[in-house]
Amino acid sequence: MLALVRPDSWNFPLFLHVLGAMALVGCLVTAALAVVLGWRRDTAAWTRVAFRTLVLGALPSYIVMRVGAQWIYSREGFDKIDPTWLGIGYITADAGALLLLISIVLTGLAVRRLRRAESTTSALGRAGGAIALILVVAYVVAIWAMTTKPG
Repeated sequence: MLALVRPDSWNFPLFLHVLGAMALVGCLVTAALAVVLGWRRDTAAWTRVAFRTLVLGALPSYIVMRVGAQWIYSREGFDKIDPTWLGIGYITADAGALLLLISIVLTGLAVRRLRRAESTTSALGRAGGAIALILVVAYVVAIWAMTTKPG
């Protein structure tokens, strides 16, 4: 019902936010899947795919999602108390930024070590993929909160 009474000037910021969020979750799923596939196959190639997906896809998507979120928040005009669903979104976005950067660093280090052929597997790459999976779960909760708007 709220979407029906939203002013037209809010459509573009909301579109940016949703587009960035969808691309971010897709990139995180791709990166996590690449790391999982690398556990049984060519680890170096799959770790490179995960790293590039995180750097070239997830990071820009996060920026678009976050800019769109702040832009639409400034248009909404919430009073002193923000709704619960908005708090969930902010917590997952802010903590997610830190975890995303950690995941990028870990997979980047894993790519570097695998390129040097120090080993055939990389615990750092697996950790980066695990963090990406944790982020997927957190963002699914945020998507649920944004769409159902509890409390």
